[in-house]
Amino acid sequence: TRHGFKQGHIILFGEIVSRREAGYTAPYNCDAAPQAARLVEHVNPVLCLDDYAARAVLDQKIFYQQMIDPNMRPSRMMDNMANHIASKTLHVRRGALTNAFSYGVDYVLLDLDDVKNPLLLSRNRFNLWSVWDRHHGGMPNAGTGKSWCVAQLNARGFDTDGAEILLLTQPSFLGYHFNPVSFWLACKGGKLRAVISEVNNTFGHRHCYFCAHSDFRPIKKSDRLYAEKMMHVSPFQQVKGEYAFNFDFSANQVHFLINYRNGAEGVFATLKGKRQRATNPGLLQAALRRPFGALRVMTLIHWQAIKLWAKRAPFLKKPPPPETLISPDPHRQTLPQTDTKRATT
Repeated sequence: TRHGFKQGHIILFGEIVSRREAGYTAPYNCDAAPQAARLVEHVNPVLCLDDYAARAVLDQKIFYQQMIDPNMRPSRMMDNMANHIASKTLHVRRGALTNAFSYGVDYVLLDLDDVKNPLLLSRNRFNLWSVWDRHHGGMPNAGTGKSWCVAQLNARGFDTDGAEILLLTQPSFLGYHFNPVSFWLACKGGKLRAVISEVNNTFGHRHCYFCAHSDFRPIKKSDRLYAEKMMHVSPFQQVKGEYAFNFDFSANQVHFLINYRNGAEGVFATLKGKRQRATNPGLLQAALRRPFGALRVMTLIHWQAIKLWAKRAPFLKKPPPPETLISPDPHRQTLPQTDTKRATT
C-alpha cells in the first residue's frame, strides 16, 4: 500500500497492471498457487499481490520470494550469475592454550558450467579475480572441476540429473591461489542435499569430506554432519578427533560452522556472509578493502601460527598426507544443535 500497490494487481516487469490486462481470470480472493504458476510459465518475472503484502524483489530469470502459496520456494538456488560473498570468518581455539581471531574474506559462488561473470572475475583465465578448474575437484593443481564432483556424487548414490552443482570458493587474486577450504554444494528442488568440503593445508596437501544424509534429504541448518579428521591442517593440532559440520545455505546467505573436537582440544570455525550478485564495483571494492586476496589469507594464517608459537604451543611434525583424496565412508549421523549425545546408526 505504501507504494501504491493494491490487492488484485499484478506486477509484470515492474509495471502494475490489472488482472484483466494480464489475462488473469482467477477469483479475486484467489488462494491457490496453480493459477499463478501457470502465469509464471508465460511471464517471468511475475508477482501476484492478492492477499499478501508487496515485498518481493524481481529478477530477470528467477524470483526467490513467495507467491500465493507460502509453502512455495524456488526450484533453484541461483541463476547463472556468479555471486560474491563478502564474508566473515571466526576461529576459536579451545583447550589448554586458547586463541581467537576474526577477519573478512571474499568468496564467490558459481556453477562452473553455467555462469556469467563480471569483467573482473574470470574462469580459467588471468584476471583480478579468477577461478581455475585445476584448483578444484581432484588433486591440487590437477583438478578437473565440476566433473570430479559429479562423479563423487554419483558414486555415492546421488542422482545428479537436474541437480545444481555449485562451487563456493575463494578466487585467485592476480594469479595467486591459496584456499583453506572450498565447498561443492549439491542442490535439488532449491534445497541443499550434499556437500563436499575441500580442505587444503599450507603444505600443498588436500583432503575432502563428503557430508550428506544417507537418503540425501535436505540438509537443515540445525543438522550436524560428522566426519573423522584425516589430514594434518595445523602444526598445533593432531590428526585425531572429528569434525562436526553445520550448513545453512539459502538464497540470501551462507553460514557454515565447523566444530573440530579432539578430547578437550579443538577449534570452532565459522564462515558467514550475504549472497550478492558479483559486480565489477563490488569486486574492485573488495580488492581495495581486503588487498591481495589469497596472499592476505596466507599471511594471516602464518601470523596466527607465530602467535601460537610465541605462546609456546606444542609444534607437531608434519605427517604424510592421507592415502585417499576423499573420506570413503563419512559419518552421516545428525543431531539438533542442542543435543549433546552422538547419534547412532
